[in-house]
Amino acid sequence: MALVVTNRITRRKEPFTPLVPGQVRMYVCGPTVYDNPHLGHAKTYVQFDVIVRYLRYAGYRVRYVQNITDVGHLLDSGEDRILKKAGALSLEPMEVVETYTRSYFEAMDALGVARPDISPRASGHVPEQIAMTQELIERGHAYVTDSGDVYFDVTSFSEYGKLSGRVLDDLQSERDIAGSGKRHPGDFALWRHAEPEHLMQWNSPWGYGFPGWHIECSAMAKKYLGETFDIHGGGLENQFPHNECEIAQSEALHEAPFANYWLLTGSLTINGEKMSKSLGNFVTVRDALREYRPEALRAFILSSHYTSQVDYSEAALKSAQAGWERLMGGVQLARYALRSAPDGSAGLDFLPTIEAYRTRFVEAMDDDFNAPQALAALHEFTREVNTLLNSGQAVGKDVLNAIESLYADLGGGVLGIVPEAGESAGVDADLQDALIHLLIELRKEARAAKEYARSDMIRNRLAEIGVALEDRPDGTIYKIQ
Repeated sequence: MALVVTNRITRRKEPFTPLVPGQVRMYVCGPTVYDNPHLGHAKTYVQFDVIVRYLRYAGYRVRYVQNITDVGHLLDSGEDRILKKAGALSLEPMEVVETYTRSYFEAMDALGVARPDISPRASGHVPEQIAMTQELIERGHAYVTDSGDVYFDVTSFSEYGKLSGRVLDDLQSERDIAGSGKRHPGDFALWRHAEPEHLMQWNSPWGYGFPGWHIECSAMAKKYLGETFDIHGGGLENQFPHNECEIAQSEALHEAPFANYWLLTGSLTINGEKMSKSLGNFVTVRDALREYRPEALRAFILSSHYTSQVDYSEAALKSAQAGWERLMGGVQLARYALRSAPDGSAGLDFLPTIEAYRTRFVEAMDDDFNAPQALAALHEFTREVNTLLNSGQAVGKDVLNAIESLYADLGGGVLGIVPEAGESAGVDADLQDALIHLLIELRKEARAAKEYARSDMIRNRLAEIGVALEDRPDGTIYKIQ
C-alpha cells in the first residue's frame, strides 16, 4: 500500500504526495531552550525521528528543519522564558541558550535521535522576521501600535482557526485588550517593543524590540523550505495558538498553503496531566537514562501511535524495557549463530517468513507511521527466529544474514531500537557476547549431565557481574543489568 498520513488540518487520512516527487521538505517546531529536556520532549522528537527515518528508508530525500527558539517565547506574565531563566541564574541570556541547546542535543543524541539537517535559531533570523512583518503591514494584515508593538489582524484572514477549530467570536472574552493597543483579543504579536533594560533587542522600523514567538517559525520555514512545503510537525498542545498563527501570517502573505500536511503528536502525561516544566511534573531525559537504556525509552515511546497521548509510569517503562530485552534476545541469538554458521543457504525455507515480516512492518508504517504495529511485527518475528535457531535445524549464513538485515534495517535503521553489532557495550561487545554465550552452552551441558551445582555456579557468577540469564522454552537468553 502507498503511504497515508493523518492530516490534522483536513481531519482525515490522506495519501501522501510530496510537492516534488521523491523529495520531502519537513519542518518541526523545536524546543525553547531554557531548561533541560524532559520525556515529554523525547516523545515528540523520537516520534518525528522515526517518521524521518521511515521516509528515508522508503526512498525519499528528506530535508528536515527543526528550529531552536531562543527569543520571543513569552510566559503568560509577559516575561521572556530565556530572560527569566537568565535572571534566576545570574547569567547572560545567550549563556542560558548555549547551556540548554547543548543539553537538548546531548539528550537527543543519547536517545538515538538523528540531528535535523538544519537547526536554525530564532535570534539568528531576526532580519527575515522583520522583513516578513513589514510585508504583512504593507498588505494590510498587521498594524503598529503607539508603543511600537506590531500585531497581526486576525480578522484580515478569513480562515483563522481552520487547524484548531477555534472561532474568532469565541476569542472575544479570552483576553482583556485594554491598554494593549490590540484591535481584537485574538490579534497576536509579530514584534514587541523593548524597554531600554531589556537584554535581547534589535533595531527595526518600529524601534528597538524583539520578534514574537509565532513569526520565527514562518520566517525560518520559508527561508529553508519555501513558501509551501510538505510536512509541518509539532506537539498537539501547540496547535493553538502557535501553529494557527503560523498558518494565518504565512498564508495571508503568500496566498498559498503554508504546509500541505500537518502531523501533530499527542502529549506525554503523568496521571492524566501533560508533562511540563510549568506544572513541575516532569522527568528529565538525563534522569530517565540513569534507570533505562535509550532503546527501551524509545520502545516505550513507540508503543503508542504518534497522534496518541501516553501516560508515563515506572511500570510502563519497565514493561517496555523487558519487551526490548526479549527482542534483543533474538537479535543476539542470530548474531551469535552467524559466527559459526556454515556457508550457503541451509534453512532456505525461512526466507519467505523474513520477507513476510518485512512486508508487515512496511504496511504498518505506510498506515500513518503506525510504529506500535511495526514494533509488534518485530516481536512476532523474534519469536519465529528463536524457534528456528533453537530447533537444531541447520541454518546457513545466507539466511542468518537476511535475519540480521531485517533487524538492522527495520529495528535499527527505522525504529532506532536495535544497536549495531558491537555498539551497545563498547569496543569489546562482540567478545563479551561470545563469552557469555560460551558460558550459557557450558551451563546447558552441565544441566544435561545433571551437574546442577556447576550449572547454578555459572548462573550465580554471571549474576554477580550483572548478567542475568533467563531460561525460556525456546532457549536461554541473557540481559545486561
